[in-house]
Amino acid sequence: MAGEGDSEPRKSFKLLGFLDVQSVPCARESVLYGALGSLVVGLGHFLATSRVRRSCDFAVGGFISTMLGYWFYCRYNLAQQRIRQRMLREGMKNRILFEGSYLDPEKNQTGNERSDS
Repeated sequence: MAGEGDSEPRKSFKLLGFLDVQSVPCARESVLYGALGSLVVGLGHFLATSRVRRSCDFAVGGFISTMLGYWFYCRYNLAQQRIRQRMLREGMKNRILFEGSYLDPEKNQTGNERSDS
């Protein structure tokens, strides 16, 4: 079957000559949502006013605003996810480091045990 075991690398799609859509996070989804947004805004404006040139202008504006809006939303969520992953990684490292020691938060210690140490 085509696609299974192909040894040649996937060709990248560059938007405007510099934005590699396949390797940049959130770029592909932003372009797709921008295209959908431009279609909705342009068609909606055309159905409301029947002015073709103005509807095309609105479609371009809808593409830019939808693409940038989703880009920032996606990048913000990606940054939050990376922060959560980093915190989880640090927590797991600390758990392994402190497990069984007196610094272990899960170890129930009474006041008498603390004074004996």
